[in-house]
Amino acid sequence: MPLSVAKSKRVKKSLSHTILEKLSGPLPTLGLLLCSHCGDGAPQNTGLQSLPPVAAPYAATLAPTESESEASYPSPVRAPEGAPNILLVMTDDVGFGSSSTFGGAVPTPNLDRLAARGLSYNRFHTTGICSPTRAALLTGRNHHAVGTGVVIEMPSPYPGYTSKLPRSAATVARILRDNGYNTAMFGKDHNVPADARSPAGPFDQWPTGKGFEYFYGFVAGDTDQWHPSLYEGISPVDSRDRPEGYLLDKELADKAIHWIHNQQGAAPDTPFFMYYATGSAHAPHQAPQAWIDKFRGKFDHGWDEERRRIFERQKAMGLIPAATELAARPKQVQAWDSLSEKQRQVYARFMEVYAGMLSYQDAQFGRILDELERMGIADNTLIMFIQGDNGASGEGGPQGTLNEMADLSSKDKHELPVDWLAEHLDELGGPNTYQGYPIGWTYATNTPYPWFKVHASHLGGVRNGLVVSWPKRIEQGGTLRDQYHHVIDVMPTLLEAAGIAPPQSVDGVAQQRIDGKSMVYSFNTPNAPTTRDTQYYEVLGNRGIYHKGWLANTTPRNMPWAIANRGSSTDVTTYNWELYDLRNDFAQAHDLAAEHPQKLAELQALFDQEARRNQVYPLQDSGGMHRAMQMISASGGARMEYVYWGPGIQLQMMRSPMIFMLNFSIEADLDLPDNHTSGVVVASGSHFGGWSFFMQDGRPAAVASTSPLPGGHTKVLAPSNVPSGKHTLRYEFSMTDEGGELTILVDGDEVARKTIPKRPQMMAGNGETFDTGRDTNVQVTADYHNGGEFEGQIEKITVKLRPGLRQIADYVYRLVSD
Repeated sequence: MPLSVAKSKRVKKSLSHTILEKLSGPLPTLGLLLCSHCGDGAPQNTGLQSLPPVAAPYAATLAPTESESEASYPSPVRAPEGAPNILLVMTDDVGFGSSSTFGGAVPTPNLDRLAARGLSYNRFHTTGICSPTRAALLTGRNHHAVGTGVVIEMPSPYPGYTSKLPRSAATVARILRDNGYNTAMFGKDHNVPADARSPAGPFDQWPTGKGFEYFYGFVAGDTDQWHPSLYEGISPVDSRDRPEGYLLDKELADKAIHWIHNQQGAAPDTPFFMYYATGSAHAPHQAPQAWIDKFRGKFDHGWDEERRRIFERQKAMGLIPAATELAARPKQVQAWDSLSEKQRQVYARFMEVYAGMLSYQDAQFGRILDELERMGIADNTLIMFIQGDNGASGEGGPQGTLNEMADLSSKDKHELPVDWLAEHLDELGGPNTYQGYPIGWTYATNTPYPWFKVHASHLGGVRNGLVVSWPKRIEQGGTLRDQYHHVIDVMPTLLEAAGIAPPQSVDGVAQQRIDGKSMVYSFNTPNAPTTRDTQYYEVLGNRGIYHKGWLANTTPRNMPWAIANRGSSTDVTTYNWELYDLRNDFAQAHDLAAEHPQKLAELQALFDQEARRNQVYPLQDSGGMHRAMQMISASGGARMEYVYWGPGIQLQMMRSPMIFMLNFSIEADLDLPDNHTSGVVVASGSHFGGWSFFMQDGRPAAVASTSPLPGGHTKVLAPSNVPSGKHTLRYEFSMTDEGGELTILVDGDEVARKTIPKRPQMMAGNGETFDTGRDTNVQVTADYHNGGEFEGQIEKITVKLRPGLRQIADYVYRLVSD
């Protein structure tokens, strides 16, 4: 008889008498008492049509005494019996031909062993860029259909571009959680709107608001691997006192393993869903020196030869058809042989760093695999490993970048100091670079496909490797699947594997259609016909439509290294179109538009149909800074005055003063314990782009930094100490086109003035913050250590900006549209 509904005379005993009786029995009986779902009945049906589940009303008898009352214990929702643990992995900016699993030059032995016991998919697709892929992954809907037509920092006032997941599209985490799973996320969530990344929220778009019971990671497009900007739940993680040799990928694996240990220790019969989204190998490309050194000299032959080698390996491994022809090199990619000797030396090291980063990430993932096996739970753990959220990145441009965000936000691309780097190669991949490799390596690591990330029109932007492992249910490991699938298909796959039907309503909100189709049918039927006949693609005007083996798409017109600083949209109706028969042209190498105009017209009409059905219109190819200013203007503009009542403030860019774009003053009321006080008053950004205003051994100081490399920062230091006691410290900055003038005042008296020849124009890198009382994450300057916590008292800080919003918009428009 289930304990949850106790009946007959036995249940009329007092509760204390029942407990004593149970305690006198064997331990398993005590377990039945304490766990109402561990009895002899089967788990309740969890195909809930409405979430969250509502507890059944109390239906037993209540009387004045316990002996007269009937006990009724609520039964918690349980996942279906035998439901697997689920580990969903997504790496970042990893092209199809990067890892050894898919013929690449970077050894990924742990992904290799996952593939050896599972399935490799060679026709799996993403959306072509970060946030949209992640929104589609978690919701099972097309990215425009859930308001994520482009990266989350670039919203516009149309339904497909709100940058907010609608409540009508509950995530797979939410559905699994409410159906008896424990849920956790580690790593990158690039779906928190920029204006919600603050202590004021709102938090419904954060991972913990979207169904994840636990979150540890970052909420921007990328973060520094050495000094990341992290959150636990919705709270910033203290960046001080990290161990020597700290690197983010290792900590993410540590945290993931620790969470599994705790979850299994607490509820071994409850399955878990873990979403593990490493930041590798998005910029900044950073890795331990020993891992970079493993690849020394391995890429000296250059990207043209590397692409050829990858192509031959892919054919030999059977990953691509033997008759595949390699897509041509775009004109934007320089031939390796055309480069100078120093360029080849430096650019080869760029790839060595990338290889070190990706292989290090694979090693950390391997630790998770090892632990699942050691714990004896690997057999019934479904792992879906998506190698990249889009194709390899081209944001580094033709020469690569040492400072991704500064380059993307600047009107002029910074010239790479090739001569200096040739003499300091070990700087690459270390904490002083925020680098991305040149597009030649993008071209190589996307083999055999053309173009890059952002180019949703081409396979180089949207085709990624997928490995699926589930030893308990997949019969023939180590085999290839070539069914055509898209990232929207992952959520239905996970739900079918778990035996859970998608709900019709969540929190009283009717759920919109799910666009994805489960891939489970392909697990044990290698030659099953694909269930996906049609899929559209669109990112920033680059668009395409797949239908039954044909692909029609636009010719790329805007390059990814200009994604942030382009001006307003061009005439999107004037893009050229191409046509490919992918049934006979696996690598999208032969444009047939001129030969089959009718087929092209049919597919263009189908794209229009899908675009209207999924909120794709209006098409926009404007840049990120332009859209950011539109958003600021639409929200009523930036404040001109900010007041902070002490230390410990930590705000991301959209919620902090715009000191990178305007003249400003910072006034701080301080109480100094002595005339040698040190520490940060205000810091914003990092040494890749930031300001710091601090005290150095009693002397007021400031640093403007555009790069940690030589010549990248300017320091202003007052000549004398400030005595103990209460003082008002004031910084005033008046900008010029490239620099400006900084003045320091103490109690109204000027104590220092200096010209800043080059001022920071961006809070870099991603996720960096405006801080009071210390400098979190990547420091602006090495003039203090471990964040430079202020040694005195900060009573009040006032930041004033000038001029008004119109001048902000005019300035930024000139900056990005020139």
